[in-house]
Amino acid sequence: MRKLLTMVIAVTLAVTAAKAQSTATLSGTVKDSSGAVLRDAQISVRNLGTGIERTITSDSAGQFVVPSLPPGDYTVKVTASGFGSYTVEKLTLQVDAKTNIDVPMSVASTGESVQVDSSAPLIDSESITVGQVIDRQTVQEVPLNGRHFLDLTVLTPGGVTAPAAGSLTTPSRGLGANSFVTAGNREDSANFQINGVNLNDMVQNQITFQPSINTTSEFKINNQTFSAEYGRSSGSVVNVSTRSGTNQFHGEAFEYLRNEALDARNYFNPKGQHIAPLKRHNFGGALGGPIWKEHTFFFASYEGLRQAQGLTINSGVLTDAQRAGVTDPVAQKLLTLIPRANDSTGTRYLGIAAGPVRTDQGTLDISHVFSPSDTVHGFYAIQKDNRTEPTLQNNTISGFGDNRAATRQILTLNETHIFSPRLVNEFRLGFNRISISFNPNVTTDPTTLGLSTGTSGPVGIPQITITGPNLNFGGPSGFPQGRFDTLGILSDAATYTVGKHSLKFGGEFRRFLNANFSGDTGTIGFNTVANFQAGRANSFTITPTQTTSRIYVNAVGGFLQDSWKITPTLTAELGLRFEWNGSPVDGANRLVLFDLPSTSLYQVGTNGIGNSPYTQNYNYEPRVGFSYDVFGNNKTVLRAAYGYMADQPESNVVSGLNGNPPFANRVTYSNATTTIPLSSLYASAGAAGIGISGVQRNLRNAYTETFNFNVQQELPWGLVGSIGYYGSVGKHLRTPLNVNQPNASGVRPFQAISASSPISRNANISGVNITQVSSIGMSNYNAMWLTMRKNFRNGLNFNFNYNYSKSLDTGSLSGTVLQDATRPYLNYGPSDYDTAHRISMNAIYALPFKGNRLVEGWQLSGISQWQTGNPLNVTTTSTFTGTANVLHPNLLAPVQYGLTRPSATTVQWFNPATCATATAGCIFQLPSTGFGNLARNALRGPGFADTDFSIEKNTTIYEAVKFQLRVDAFDIFNHPSFGNPTTSANSTTFGIISSTRFPVGDLGSSRQLQIVGKIIF
Repeated sequence: MRKLLTMVIAVTLAVTAAKAQSTATLSGTVKDSSGAVLRDAQISVRNLGTGIERTITSDSAGQFVVPSLPPGDYTVKVTASGFGSYTVEKLTLQVDAKTNIDVPMSVASTGESVQVDSSAPLIDSESITVGQVIDRQTVQEVPLNGRHFLDLTVLTPGGVTAPAAGSLTTPSRGLGANSFVTAGNREDSANFQINGVNLNDMVQNQITFQPSINTTSEFKINNQTFSAEYGRSSGSVVNVSTRSGTNQFHGEAFEYLRNEALDARNYFNPKGQHIAPLKRHNFGGALGGPIWKEHTFFFASYEGLRQAQGLTINSGVLTDAQRAGVTDPVAQKLLTLIPRANDSTGTRYLGIAAGPVRTDQGTLDISHVFSPSDTVHGFYAIQKDNRTEPTLQNNTISGFGDNRAATRQILTLNETHIFSPRLVNEFRLGFNRISISFNPNVTTDPTTLGLSTGTSGPVGIPQITITGPNLNFGGPSGFPQGRFDTLGILSDAATYTVGKHSLKFGGEFRRFLNANFSGDTGTIGFNTVANFQAGRANSFTITPTQTTSRIYVNAVGGFLQDSWKITPTLTAELGLRFEWNGSPVDGANRLVLFDLPSTSLYQVGTNGIGNSPYTQNYNYEPRVGFSYDVFGNNKTVLRAAYGYMADQPESNVVSGLNGNPPFANRVTYSNATTTIPLSSLYASAGAAGIGISGVQRNLRNAYTETFNFNVQQELPWGLVGSIGYYGSVGKHLRTPLNVNQPNASGVRPFQAISASSPISRNANISGVNITQVSSIGMSNYNAMWLTMRKNFRNGLNFNFNYNYSKSLDTGSLSGTVLQDATRPYLNYGPSDYDTAHRISMNAIYALPFKGNRLVEGWQLSGISQWQTGNPLNVTTTSTFTGTANVLHPNLLAPVQYGLTRPSATTVQWFNPATCATATAGCIFQLPSTGFGNLARNALRGPGFADTDFSIEKNTTIYEAVKFQLRVDAFDIFNHPSFGNPTTSANSTTFGIISSTRFPVGDLGSSRQLQIVGKIIF
């Protein structure tokens, strides 16, 4: 009965789950010269670009609200009987803005009309949401390394440059990053919206693709205490507004060129060695205008990328003496795949790996005015891309990796209907889709090398790692693979204004289909060079048969919120959101559960088990806050708010379940001391036990509670400053849990599958890790944010942010492995992305030179950022708990930091002195059993600093046609931002840095120049 009532409430609230808002709201109060409010004043709001006009009447309190306005420039005209008119010639409304203006009216005898030229108020005093708009000028003009709009997220308060060990935040060459980190949120908790329609890939909750800068009008990042209309994710919400046509034709053609001949040498590129090739050709154009003036408008764009890049290889390899010591015949064949050392030390290989990238993206935006009360806006984008990743999964030598081809699409359809001046409705329909396949570059038959992996034919060889030289080659593991995903969205939201209340209510329905196939080349690990020489592996995993799945996920949500203007200076926002997140199901019931109480395997849809692998989740999410205009002049505003936001789980929570028996015969083996031969890997690992994945049957949706208190102050010269406290607490965060972890005696809780199990009865699991997706993680974030900004005025705008913060958690990624599954709290420590201090700033300055074409039209712009280092997690190869590279050593003495140069291609970050037993001068002691005393993420890595600068010249060719020539300098001071050192205490390169934070061609790697040419009309 309770479930039925919950569903009825959700459907009653709305058709489906309304989310982020891509429109703006204008409100205000009309008063006479004495300050008394005026009712029945006529307020006309006209879009300067399209000519579309809305009219509303002030109420008995003199107040008016005009919701659902597309972002843009407007003229606002106010008239009232017996008074002169009041006109705001130009008012700029930004995406997701709640703009308030006060209208002073004069009696008709004192003057027929008053005209003012005003931009929007500098402070938004009507909303509890903490966020920042990145306007169109910043999006289009500041230097962006790669021209990806998500790179601008670091310019917002709470944002940080991604850690070197990030996952979704690591830049994909040519395509940019897939997510970002801000306000202490995990990278897979962001919610991306285009025109109010979701653009998330539900498998990993990353952005499906980044729309071209050319078609992005502006976007807003909300990263604290959202209104109740926002749902689905607990992290930041990114609202992207696309460029639309107007009554005037406008467009551009552009060319961005880069060539390594113009770039500086990377810090780790030895002097005298050629710079790795990087030739980037980014081109395209756009055109927008009217189809039927003041009725139908279009905007179309195309962008292409052709990038030829070589990735620098700087890898530890076997020495000649170690190569000579290889005795096993299978290992000798693998040895032919490993290049010889070619540096002066005889221990490293330096080379180039080719990684070409090609993308083509096209967009079409059409809007139509059916009547003054009915408008429709449609947007469609498609991208085709193909790239080679030669160093995938941390391959340290060339010749491996994969090639991936993808088609990505999004469609948004928005209809705004004005039922009355007090009731406005927004209906949204859309989908996003990705079709992608990943194929190994090397498809060698493993049997030709003597490898007994349980596979044969042109499938590729396993991903092979050798601890010591930190050598990684082969693979990629888990390939080939591919998926065809479609996320459909249907939503509706209505705004109703009555008295002092502006009510917004609505909802959304989402349906996701994830069709997968996956093969596997497997993994092989050697924890010493000697084991490789002898052909004896310490670890081996593989799923030898291809697996398929067809996963469906449904979700429903609804919300009701009230923006209550209690007094002219005090606004309260009260809201409640409900989210029902259905658990993923497979179309053919191919998900197999491991039931802990009975130690049995059950297929969903059988044995009385439903087709859901875990229980459904219902989330009730209150939002409350206030905004107080202290002096009633919109110059000093206090805010405080609290919000509860839940995450919809990703579909890959259950994707491992279709790899369980009987649909796949996966094996997994890991032992630090007992090895298995390369010639019988599959049989030996299979004898040790079958591989099993699991999911917590009562898995909970992760949620975050956020809270803040801040003050904004308008300052002279158009400046606005703010300072505030921002905090959050995360609970039920996704964490893998090894439920079959051995105890101190090496005995695991589960020795064999039950004799009564309908699947794999009596199968040996006495030596097998059973990874269960659980919801036991937690996080905590506390910060002070200080900001200063200046909107574009007198040729200058800038933005400055300083963050002082502390972020703690039990795991910063959904795949973070606990060192001790029986004591998860041991993992609690600084987040991977914890950054104590961070400063970011950006500015655009149009030089005020006047005269001829030579001296006019110059503009400077830049981005600068600096932050302290992220944590380092030092681990050992001990498998005391059944999992290598998660346990920590003992810390015997304070860590000694200090940069030294062991070689021309490496940097030592700290003293790596290690020992098996405590000795003088030793810092890290490697325990043979048990747990070390060094905590997770206890050390600190290098900081990050980068400055990008641009100079451009705009020259008028003919009337509205101009030519822009620009030069961008990325990392203009050529300051190398180092990557993390090797953190495996067993490695011969422990404490050594051999690369910059991001690869050559990306942020902070070395100085790179870009030449830009544009024709704009």
